[in-house]
Amino acid sequence: MATSKASTKREKPGSSGEGDFYHIEVRPSSGFKTFRNQDVGEKGGIERVAGKRESGTWDTVKWLVEKDLAHIEKGRLVADSEDAKKLFEDLGSVPTHVEGDRFEAKATPVKHKPTPAQTKARRENIKKAQAARHK
Repeated sequence: MATSKASTKREKPGSSGEGDFYHIEVRPSSGFKTFRNQDVGEKGGIERVAGKRESGTWDTVKWLVEKDLAHIEKGRLVADSEDAKKLFEDLGSVPTHVEGDRFEAKATPVKHKPTPAQTKARRENIKKAQAARHK
């Protein structure tokens, strides 16, 4: 008996609503090739899922918030702890419900780089390298 492709396809994490975490996606995972979970603060509670791009840069793909630290109220994710409250404030947008335990939030805009401090440090490093070369 043959099985259809739909029955063998893996569900997206958090789509069933039966896990231990709420998933707050801030960037699509399709732009990343490697992923790593990082505990934020104490073990468990809130985790950051970082993704590595083809270029080698890392960025936050999504946040995992343990269900003990937040709850769903009228389709919105509401913080029950100080850590979750701070994370929701830092997100920059209200997480909107997608399905199951999955939510989406807009990514915090990246600050303009290089910063003035980075530019100054780079200039100083170039001067040091040139001076060392001329000795």
